Amino acid sequence: MHLTAVSLAFVAALSSALAVGPWRATTYDFDDSSGLGRQYDGIGGLSGGGATSKLLVNYPEKERNEILDYLFKPNFGASLQILKVEIGGDAQSTDGTEASHMHNSWDENYQRGYEWWLMVEAKKRNPNIKLYCLPWGFPGWVGQGSRNPYQVPEVTADYIIRWINGAKTVYGLTMDFVGIWNERPYNSTYIKTLRKMLDARGFSNTRIVAPDGAWTISKDINKDPALAAAVDYIGCHYPGTLSTDDALKTGKQLWASEDYSTYNDEVGGGCWARILNKNYAVGRMTATISWNLIASYYNPLPFFRDGLMTAVEPWSGNYNVDTPIWLSAHTTQFTQVGWKYLEHGAGVGLLEGGGSYVALVSPDKKDFTIIVETMSHNHSLCIRPPLPAYDVVPQTMNIQLKGSFANIKELNVWYSKLGFDGQQSIMFQKKDALQLKNGMGSASLGMDEVYTFTTVTTGDKGQYDAPPPSKSFPLPYSDNFDNYTLSTEPYNLAPQVGSFEVVNSSDATHKLIVRQTVINDPIEWCPLSLVFPMALGGNGSWSDIYVEVEALVGKVNATDGVFVAARVQNGGCQSYSAKGIFFFVFPAQQYYIISYDLARTQQISSGAVSSEVMDWNKISLLVTGTTIQGQVNGKSVFNIQAPKMTKNGFVAIGTDTYGLADFDNFMITTASDGRRIMRENEERAHAKAKHTLYFEPEKH
Repeated sequence: MHLTAVSLAFVAALSSALAVGPWRATTYDFDDSSGLGRQYDGIGGLSGGGATSKLLVNYPEKERNEILDYLFKPNFGASLQILKVEIGGDAQSTDGTEASHMHNSWDENYQRGYEWWLMVEAKKRNPNIKLYCLPWGFPGWVGQGSRNPYQVPEVTADYIIRWINGAKTVYGLTMDFVGIWNERPYNSTYIKTLRKMLDARGFSNTRIVAPDGAWTISKDINKDPALAAAVDYIGCHYPGTLSTDDALKTGKQLWASEDYSTYNDEVGGGCWARILNKNYAVGRMTATISWNLIASYYNPLPFFRDGLMTAVEPWSGNYNVDTPIWLSAHTTQFTQVGWKYLEHGAGVGLLEGGGSYVALVSPDKKDFTIIVETMSHNHSLCIRPPLPAYDVVPQTMNIQLKGSFANIKELNVWYSKLGFDGQQSIMFQKKDALQLKNGMGSASLGMDEVYTFTTVTTGDKGQYDAPPPSKSFPLPYSDNFDNYTLSTEPYNLAPQVGSFEVVNSSDATHKLIVRQTVINDPIEWCPLSLVFPMALGGNGSWSDIYVEVEALVGKVNATDGVFVAARVQNGGCQSYSAKGIFFFVFPAQQYYIISYDLARTQQISSGAVSSEVMDWNKISLLVTGTTIQGQVNGKSVFNIQAPKMTKNGFVAIGTDTYGLADFDNFMITTASDGRRIMRENEERAHAKAKHTLYFEPEKH
């Protein structure tokens, strides 16, 4: 990777910072006389990659609307300008799987998943928000007999365009941008094919962002005019505020199409504030998108709280409005997509005392905004990449407006300061206007601060009453799935492998049920193949717990076995190595397996199921201390010691391989309730056996 000239200037400024001091006032010109810089494309959040908004869907309506307002409502909170979503591919993509609109080539369904709903809600609040879609994984059939989504480019392009068309025809949503394959190799032939087919099907306004990985595509774009014509934006992930000479030579708009991914405390807020400015000041990136939009997935799934805000308790309604929300507002509430940056050295650059500044102007030049950040090194560390050392010191910034801005008399001021060492953070506070004389005004800048100086008068810090207090996952918990909309996911079960969706039951004894629907290995995004479908839920700290579910193994495209589990650890891409207590039942073989792991490499016990095995079978598991007990249809199968089991974890249901299986009447409760339920089950089973013994009809 080659540093740009701006990057070298950044390094030089840091070196100067170490050599000179104490700091005196420095004057910075803001002047459009010699022209303007690049067009501003917006700040956004990413829902997906994967299942990061999972728990938001079933929040109480009041709190859910409040959360959505903090994210999307203009002049209220983060006021996001881009929403990027995952095109679900039935594959694990970080914190869960998201359902494909086409599990199989003969199947097409646009009710699955929650990204549709989220985009609709975002558009309700901000009709001008830009929408951007990208796949992480693909259903296996897309590979046409291979594990390669580019095997037949037309097939994959058709699959993606069907999703884009579904968004338009079913929900009235226009996709502004589409990506290629998240953080995986791009294919030039596929990109050109996608562009051609988008145009042919009426989606010429849906622009392509590529590759959603590194800057490496830039060299190919510079060599291949057809590829250059197909790619509209170059999207890099976690660029560390740096672009490359090759990327700049393309003349394309450069995006940090995924960035941040950092725990959303004060340091995380510092990371976000720093990269929002320096992605342009250093790397000339005109859009920055946070992974993720909202941390709304179970703790301790991977990258917990790496979102702009946090909402992980739909059962209580509790949520947190975290620092990145207000640090986003410093830019988003005072700019719009389509504004222009000023040129470097004339309104964009690095502060002599450390930090950065960017200025933007509206197309009609009636509105003008400056954003300044002074994030110190240790208080703005992002999760990746490593941040080179630098210093920030208190300093005075003299703002000199020239050109079209010379006659501005005052600038509205918004201020944030991140609190450390026991100090409270000050977030998005309106200050007295900065008075200008002959276009000149001064501001004293401390460390870990953000200032917005603007002519825009509509900024506002939205606020709702405090959300309800935090509560643990409620027990007992039960779900018969009868009140769901068809094709949706069960609310509090988070698929980690496979896809679990509500469907109609085929028999009269059950109404709506949950079906594991993936029948073949998907084209994975995770580096290791995941082949044991599993949906987990509850509380990752549970130890002694009881869980039961009714399960049916189908007769066509079916799996062989089903399981319930407790104390489950390791979700996400590590699901293949999930540990816990897994109770597998194979109805056709009337056989069971107990294992310490999902992959069944550490089996504890196995044997015949002595109870009568039916179509629908109730599978029950009780874990207390180091003792595990299991029942099938109310009759005991085992009561044994498992001294090597994990100490705590989630509960889960799932299947032993990809293939269809149905679930109903899912229940979780305390160990004490579980002991009572198992005892009553045994009594009923014993009574039924006696009744059968004494009243069995004579055989003729």
